[in-house]
Amino acid sequence: MISVEGLKVEFGIKPLFDGASFVINDKDRIALVGKNGAGKSTMLKILCGKQKPTAGTVSVPNDTKVGYLPQVMILQDDTTVREEAQKAFADNTRMKERLDQMNQELAERTDYESESYMQLIEKYTTEHERYMMMGAENYEAEIERTLTGLGFERSDFERPTSEFSGGWRMRIELAKILLQKPDVLLLDEPTNHLDIESIQWLEQFLSQSSSAVVLVSHDRAFINNVSNRTLEISCGKVIDYKVKYDEYVVLRKERREQQLRAYENQQKEVAEMKAFIERFRYQATKAVQVQQKVKQLEKIVPIEIDEIDNSAMHLKFPPCLRSGDYPVICDEVRKDYGAHTVFDHVSLTIKRGEKVAFVGKNGEGKSTLVKCIMGEIPYTGNLKVGHNIQIGYFAQNQAQLLDENLTVFQTIDYVAKGEIRLKINDILGAFMFGGEESDKKVKVLSGGERSRLAMIRLLLEPVNLLILDEPTNHLDMPSKDVLKEAIKAFDGTAIIVSHDREFLDGLVTKVYEFGGGKVREHLGGIYDFLQSKKITELNELGREDSQRGNNNFPAREQKVPNVGTKTAQQEVPQETLTKVLSYAERKEQQKRVNRAQKAVKQSEEKIEKMELRLKELDELLMQPENASDMTLVTEYTTIKRDLDEEVERWEKASEELESLTQ
Repeated sequence: MISVEGLKVEFGIKPLFDGASFVINDKDRIALVGKNGAGKSTMLKILCGKQKPTAGTVSVPNDTKVGYLPQVMILQDDTTVREEAQKAFADNTRMKERLDQMNQELAERTDYESESYMQLIEKYTTEHERYMMMGAENYEAEIERTLTGLGFERSDFERPTSEFSGGWRMRIELAKILLQKPDVLLLDEPTNHLDIESIQWLEQFLSQSSSAVVLVSHDRAFINNVSNRTLEISCGKVIDYKVKYDEYVVLRKERREQQLRAYENQQKEVAEMKAFIERFRYQATKAVQVQQKVKQLEKIVPIEIDEIDNSAMHLKFPPCLRSGDYPVICDEVRKDYGAHTVFDHVSLTIKRGEKVAFVGKNGEGKSTLVKCIMGEIPYTGNLKVGHNIQIGYFAQNQAQLLDENLTVFQTIDYVAKGEIRLKINDILGAFMFGGEESDKKVKVLSGGERSRLAMIRLLLEPVNLLILDEPTNHLDMPSKDVLKEAIKAFDGTAIIVSHDREFLDGLVTKVYEFGGGKVREHLGGIYDFLQSKKITELNELGREDSQRGNNNFPAREQKVPNVGTKTAQQEVPQETLTKVLSYAERKEQQKRVNRAQKAVKQSEEKIEKMELRLKELDELLMQPENASDMTLVTEYTTIKRDLDEEVERWEKASEELESLTQ
């Protein structure tokens, strides 16, 4: 479909990549991987024709439609969401106009037997069949399905795009590209502005799409679920692996180990030849053998080893001042924007040293609660920030707030104070901005490099409460891993707003779920949270709630019986039975009542024991030394699941007992 031959791109003296050759075939789903600055975004721009290579060719057939989503684009503000999405069907609209024009011409003409009239009929028939095959009559349904999948509500469709944040407007652009149904999709960081539910919807869409896909993403789970082929840009080379990302990681390691062994054997052989030549160079009796060794040595082709980019972000948060035991306490916090309630009755307590995640659909209030904690916006209720709290805040658009006309060094020097100014070069070097890199202007940095630069600013002062709002956007996978380890080693408290499942896994010990105007606490990691909800994907949350008949989060305690009441011990009045039943019937009825009473009592006893154990586990998990004890977390989630099932049994037994005693 697209053929790339001998591609070379130069920025300055060193080529970004050289000699790149590969073919993009139908239904290929290619993950384009490499470190930040390796040239992934540049490769996508060349493939879609927005940038010219230094050398080489890119061949795209004339009838191939290419859709390209860049990391950053200029968006218009003069249309509604629906009108903007309808632009994806501009070709359909023009085709409909042509069909209407031909139809009118056919109705007005009377030369039915002429050759031109027959040609017009044939052309109209062909165009109309093509129009119907494109599904042009159903495009409104496609628009609604795609926009809804990307997180929009139907009430949003008629809103002006100017009312939406940059992230939501990028979703509109993504929707337009998907609706165009291009033959090749080029997606540069499509998940950066999506929540987990929308990412999972996009995964399914791309997996089922007939289009070829080339995508750049730092969401490991996303690219692994979508890809069936991996192109790696590393150290100026493009290497093609015909497997998905997880398998590529294994194959890459095996390939380099084989190359290394072959290289070592070759070096050993070369050393032996050189030693023989040096030893017998001046002996006439060995002259023929020496010449043979020299010729053999000249014919040896050195084995090349794939270079490994060992540069990584060496991130360590400085020691922090000890804070109070409870950095954040919310009690009945509520936030309204006009008539719209973002959330209410929010009561939560975050203890010192905890690492917690805020998850949920975009627009459910995660960043809003963060702003409340920061004191940036008003709210109702009680929100207390603990004693000696020093907050370090990394916002979603932190990288976009950098001055593009400053250099990397100037950016840090501008905000650094005191003795820290003497260590700027050391800090920049640790973040892969050493040497000449520190003289680069911010405007030429890639998205990942800007994120790293913004992260440096966060490290200039010691803090004991980290609030990170989508910190992994634009970070490559090695950098994400290092950031994750640094947060785990951080001796303060961390609140992480993120849609990245792999990043959150093993990092957080508590999840706060935002949705339906409520905030619900779940102990355990992100996958424990999914398991506790008895779902495999977060986009099933809304479906689960609607099946329960409400939009709020179902509370486990909603129908837990009041253990110790007389419900299980009550006797059925004998006169009630006597009035309507014979003796035999009364006897059988009483047996059934006794069985129901026994079942209710047994359930209440089990529930009481499980509630007591959950309370004990709550207290244990609140202790910092037990925060990462997965044995306790697993026990908690198991008991919680068993408790939910026991409550259902208690409900059925109670309903049966009630029907028998009426």
